[in-house]
Amino acid sequence: MKVGIIRCMQTEDYCPGSGDFAAIRNKKGGFAGVEEEIQILGFANCGGCPGKKAVLRAREMVKRGADTIAFASCISLGNPVGFPCPYADKLKEIVKKDLGDKVQFIDSTH
Repeated sequence: MKVGIIRCMQTEDYCPGSGDFAAIRNKKGGFAGVEEEIQILGFANCGGCPGKKAVLRAREMVKRGADTIAFASCISLGNPVGFPCPYADKLKEIVKKDLGDKVQFIDSTH
């Protein structure tokens, strides 16, 4: 699996992504059940509210070889502060619509 991760720009000042990387390394959370090797091809933020740049960033990761786009837990679950992205559903919808069946999607990393 070659994964690109989209994260929340608002949380990147106090979250280095270590939970995302641990989930990948240990094949836990959104990566549970993945048997193949997981390679991280990109780790980018959404571009800030309302997340419109997520489409362009995900598209670029796919162009560079990603076969999976994972939405970091800060978007879906609000980790680590407990405040999920108010635009999470729309952000995911537009990325999935743009990329279609070309890639897999993971809704939350850990």
